[in-house]
Amino acid sequence: METSNMRRILPGATIGVLGGGQLGRMLALKGREMGYRFATLDPTPDSPCGQVSDRQVTAHYGDEGAARELGRIADVITYEFENVNAGVAAVLERESYVPQGSELLRTTQHRLREKRAVEAAGVPVAPYREIQAIADLREALQAFGAPCVLKTATGGYDGKGQFVIRRIEQAAEAFTSLGGGNVELIVEQFVDFERELSVVAARGTDGEVRTFPPAWNVHVNGVLHTSTAAPGLIPADVDARARKMAADIAASLNVVGLIAVEMFLKADGTLYVNELAPRPHNSGHYSMDACTASQFELHLRAVCGLPLPEPKLLTPVVMVNVLGEHVAPLLRWMEAGGERTLPEGVDAKLHLYGKAESKPGRKMGHVNLLTDDPDKALRWIETCGIWT
Repeated sequence: METSNMRRILPGATIGVLGGGQLGRMLALKGREMGYRFATLDPTPDSPCGQVSDRQVTAHYGDEGAARELGRIADVITYEFENVNAGVAAVLERESYVPQGSELLRTTQHRLREKRAVEAAGVPVAPYREIQAIADLREALQAFGAPCVLKTATGGYDGKGQFVIRRIEQAAEAFTSLGGGNVELIVEQFVDFERELSVVAARGTDGEVRTFPPAWNVHVNGVLHTSTAAPGLIPADVDARARKMAADIAASLNVVGLIAVEMFLKADGTLYVNELAPRPHNSGHYSMDACTASQFELHLRAVCGLPLPEPKLLTPVVMVNVLGEHVAPLLRWMEAGGERTLPEGVDAKLHLYGKAESKPGRKMGHVNLLTDDPDKALRWIETCGIWT
């Protein structure tokens, strides 16, 4: 008898996407190349994913009726970001085909549950403590010292829902500013890292796991700025350990689809997991132009029960995010023929997300810079006038 985790969803079928943002958009664009149809659920009319889907159900993520409508349209359902309603996902899991399930959402939507799940996989995380009262925070600060990072247990992304405590005297300010006493909090010991890395792993319904080359990430104001992937950029032993950690987490959490694992690399080679994301990830966007298969293709293959190819890096690449404040200078640069002024040996691939409103700090797109010299590409980003 065929079981749900053995299904193969073939091209021509309709894939339902919970969430209509840029990740859903890029998922649908890749899926259309493969012959799939798409429907999405998102509260924003004409969402980025809705623009390239066959149909959009316009409703809030917590609307069970709308979710059931999506379930009636789709042969398989996936989600494009982890803050969709886990309860709705659970309803769909009972009534439709959701190979990712809802438990992974429930785990990764809560930082304490997430860290405990990573530890259960045998993978190290930075020291942390649950904070229920100001006394807990003061005790943790005495143990950890400063700086530390206080975070809300739920919600928060791109630097939101966080307070960097640089002096122990800031305990009360940090606790109050994040709603301490009314929301669950967690404090993490600051890791004196050399680099921030991430590995995107894909796991199929049959348990097969593939990992993408680790990316070296640079954040600015809590938002990812650049991700670089290149042979030799990361020592071979670190590369292997980072991939194994991601694969172990994917297997332990019974992931179907993608899991992005963000890590801290210390100078002595120690790796700590920082955060998980059970979906395509910003730091994996380089794969769209630089790999034999993108993260979006592997996610679709995984949730549809198709074999997973080994994603190989074809060229070194630097991915740079385009935020709201970068759109106007980028378009002016293009209008002036700026692409002809790219450094020799650097090719630019532009991806814009179709968002209606451009706001400072909002992710509007990204550029993949393909080059044999990542340092040259990084220098160009600093000097071209678009990202300054």
